[in-house]
Amino acid sequence: MSEFYKKIKTLYDKNDLKEEDRKILVHCCCAVCFGYPSQYLKMLGYIPVAYFFNPNIYPLEEQKRRYEELEKYCSKYDFELIKEDAAPEVFYEAIKGLEDEPEKGLRCNKCFELRLLKAAQKAKELKIGQFTTTLSVSPHKVSKNIFEAGNKAAKTISGVKFLDFDFKKNNGFNVTQKIATYNNMYKQTYCGCEFSIRKDA
Repeated sequence: MSEFYKKIKTLYDKNDLKEEDRKILVHCCCAVCFGYPSQYLKMLGYIPVAYFFNPNIYPLEEQKRRYEELEKYCSKYDFELIKEDAAPEVFYEAIKGLEDEPEKGLRCNKCFELRLLKAAQKAKELKIGQFTTTLSVSPHKVSKNIFEAGNKAAKTISGVKFLDFDFKKNNGFNVTQKIATYNNMYKQTYCGCEFSIRKDA
């Protein structure tokens, strides 16, 4: 039995759980990336709670625009949304010395660790026992590195579990793009930080 159908099979069990036990905190980088994961998790019986913590996004106007798009999507489809304000300095301190690293390199890994540790802390604060991230939906991200950062955060913050959904599987990236187009979402042309801006963008 494939991993996909194993997860579908658990749907019936989850429907018997209390609402608080079905909740999952989902770290979201943007509305586009949340589209497919939100609907997929809902189909599996989870109750996704969107969590926006992205001090890496540059400039601040871009961060604001991505949050507002996520806010519109969550409002339309009735997903709870939590925003965490953070100064850009938090990101720059975390990746200090790695500014010249290439995309998918050590700088990105440090960025994953920063954001997923905060997600783990927020999950514990909200008494949500599990968390995940939309970052894995992108073909431009190394899922293994994201999962390592998530599991490290879960080990650091006791009482919460990281669920390593590889959302790019089962054509997830294409589906999330179609959801974005259907909802007329703003689609950014770079990952987020100033170092990821394409020279030809």
